[in-house]
Amino acid sequence: MTLADDLAARFGPALDTRPDTLRDAAQDFGQLVRATPRAVLRPGSAAQIRDLLEFAGPRHIPVGVRGGGHALYGHSQAAGGIVVDLRAMNGVGQVTDDQVTVQAGALWREVLAATLPSGRTPPVLTDYLGAGVGGVLSAGGLGGATHRHGLVADQVRELEVVTGAGKHRVCSPGRDPALFHAVLAGLGQCAVIVGATLRLVPAPERVRRYCLFYDDLPRYLADQRRLAGEGRFAYLEGQARPVGDRDWQYMIEAVAWHDGPRPPDDGRLLDGLAHDPVTVETADLGYAEFAHRVDSDEEILRATGEWLHPHPWLNLLLPDHTAETVVRSVLADPAFADLRTTGLVLLYPLVSGRLRAPLFRRPPGQVLWLFALLRTAAPGSPETAARMVAANRAAHDLARAAGAVAYPVNALPLSAADWREHHGAGWRSFADAKRRHDPHLVLGRGHGLRL
Repeated sequence: MTLADDLAARFGPALDTRPDTLRDAAQDFGQLVRATPRAVLRPGSAAQIRDLLEFAGPRHIPVGVRGGGHALYGHSQAAGGIVVDLRAMNGVGQVTDDQVTVQAGALWREVLAATLPSGRTPPVLTDYLGAGVGGVLSAGGLGGATHRHGLVADQVRELEVVTGAGKHRVCSPGRDPALFHAVLAGLGQCAVIVGATLRLVPAPERVRRYCLFYDDLPRYLADQRRLAGEGRFAYLEGQARPVGDRDWQYMIEAVAWHDGPRPPDDGRLLDGLAHDPVTVETADLGYAEFAHRVDSDEEILRATGEWLHPHPWLNLLLPDHTAETVVRSVLADPAFADLRTTGLVLLYPLVSGRLRAPLFRRPPGQVLWLFALLRTAAPGSPETAARMVAANRAAHDLARAAGAVAYPVNALPLSAADWREHHGAGWRSFADAKRRHDPHLVLGRGHGLRL
């Protein structure tokens, strides 16, 4: 019996080897790396994932995991191996006052659709709700409420996983904490997340959204730093926006939750800030409308076809003391000039002490900055995309020399030495956990991480 016959006999119709399926699984949202698997498994249970890993491990067959399909650089792919497509495992359990258990293939918009009728929401959401639960928890997850509540992964109370060794486990801070902390923000290196119990908080009825504009980067950074420390707003993000051919303007996006007919006190919330008061933009929205605000952008991009263009994105975490220098250098770099026409630049503060997942790497200092360069390349031009990825590498190296680390969901090739430097003093414990839970090293090869 051939390997293909053995796989088909074990998994039956859950295993898909049709050419169209393999072609789709060979690509991801980044549209930059192509790696064709030998099969796609669509499991309906943790037992099927366990059986696959028990089978694949000793045979050294790579296993990739795909949920929402929004990896950027082949991270969920498995060249010559098997991609586990979790989308069929998208159930959302009973919502209580303070938690809900969901399957890892659920999208965050499906989680929110289940919790909002009960007046509940996860404390932290990513801006894009079309991402899968398992993928976001594997990365860590950042959003506008991170400055208050930490990572999306920090809201997890319990995980159901299948390790690379094929062990079906339930873990939490009090039950097998070593495995729990090796999975959250662990980039899928030790286990496949099957389900998660998430903390919930009361959802507001409405929000007031402020956009505050700055022509001066130091004043922008100072106000963002102040707001992150004070926790004045429930949601805090920001952007750099192009002005003319050379200049940049900076925008704080700050959101206050509220209930009932009376909106927040603008004077109190904006007191002492150095923005231009003439250009303030204010909008009142329902909470669900605000949470889904990116959906309309997705609809437009899908309609124009741009959603399927290459996405050579780069996400960096900058230390506070070098943030201004790095931001100025990168935004002035001709290699990133296309950000003025085809990109979005996010720049907002995080508070290190509120980021609790041990594997989430961050620069030193209490305040750090997400600096996200979200570009789109023209389709059918691999040379252009390759130049943009090379520019990412140069920007990463410049930022790293200034104390930054990558938020590793990037179009960025990393060597074994890069990964060791990324993990720093935590490399040995990370490598030990990888060898313990994935002894055949079949998980997460798409990240290029090698022990």
